[in-house]
Formats: sequence, structure tokens, C-alpha cells
Amino acid sequence: MSFYVYVIQSEFDGSFYKGFSENYIERLNQHNNAWSKYTSTKMPWKLVHVEIFTDKISALKREKVLKKYSHAQLQQLFQSGKNILNITDVRNPQ
Repeated sequence: MSFYVYVIQSEFDGSFYKGFSENYIERLNQHNNAWSKYTSTKMPWKLVHVEIFTDKISALKREKVLKKYSHAQLQQLFQSGKNILNITDVRNPQ
């Protein structure tokens, strides 16, 4: 099983949201269908960054780190080799 840490960006105001999921595509759909109180006010959302982990603990630790990143740090991260969106088809997270 894989675990994912993702960053989505609001197309409404440009803000970022960082999260964790076992299926980041499904979770993006939930954010865009108002399943989350916070993200429902800033829809629509687009996926801008995804990292994959083999264990849940590592993914949750990484999510915690990303939540502290500045806007500039996030922009750098999006261009890094850690972003699986640069190398995979985002429509097939398995």
C-alpha cells in the first residue's frame, strides 16, 4: 500500500492546502465537492504536488513538515524531483 502527501492550490485565491491520503485523486475530488469545511470556501482546487511513501508514519511526518513551509519553499518544492506529478500520470494513483 502507498501513502501520499499532496499539495493543492485554490484557483479562487491562490492559497495552498497540504494533506495526506491513501488516494490523492479521490481526496482532490472530495475537496472540490465541499467535503472539507476549510477547502469548501476556496474551490476549485488543483493538484500541484504529490509525494509517495511506503509507510503511513513517514507520510504523516512529511505532511507536518510541509504545513510549515513558506510560499517560497513550496514553489521550490514543486519543481523538485520529489514531485511525482512530474513523472507519473496523476489520473492513476495506484
